[in-house]
Amino acid sequence: MKKRIVLFSIAFLVSIMLMNAQSNYGIKAGLSYNSNGELKDASTQIGNVIDNKGSGKSGFNIGFYGKLDLGPIFIRPELIYTKTTSEYELNSGTEDYKVSKFDVPVLVGMKLIGPLNIFIGPAFQYYLSNDLKGVNISDVKNDFSIGMNIGASIEFGRIGIDVRYERGLSENEANWTDAGKTFTLDSRPEQLIFNLSYSLSKNRN
Repeated sequence: MKKRIVLFSIAFLVSIMLMNAQSNYGIKAGLSYNSNGELKDASTQIGNVIDNKGSGKSGFNIGFYGKLDLGPIFIRPELIYTKTTSEYELNSGTEDYKVSKFDVPVLVGMKLIGPLNIFIGPAFQYYLSNDLKGVNISDVKNDFSIGMNIGASIEFGRIGIDVRYERGLSENEANWTDAGKTFTLDSRPEQLIFNLSYSLSKNRN
């Protein structure tokens, strides 16, 4: 019930932003290359890092955006469902750590030359699930966390293409015990994301 209330609240707030962003709104989807955090053996005094940040795998995202133009500056709120996977060495084998979450980036951008834009802004993240195959893992410590997006985009009529870097800022650990050892995974994401968007409101050029 708690998750439903939170998700409804996020969807409602973002819907208001999208309705007010009358200059432009649309749909978007993309692929990412990502890491879901550092895996550590917390049972040792020095907290050894196991396989550092793991091996990144491709992820995906899909969602909606709104865009409010203010001269050369624009504000772009988004509501995005994101799925990411990282691979770690564990128990003499490799295991996948899968995370699904809702992201709500609130981006502030600037128009440069022609179709080229740059942007930066916080991303508010709500974790839906996290799963490390082969071990009994607890939920991440906090359902909510904050990250940062920075990137650039180009727009051709209704079509937009952007590339952005996302980094989680809030500490958010997942914990579990296996074979008498305690492990922690700092689940702050680090992603390089490629997106394609389509405006549902902009006139064709």
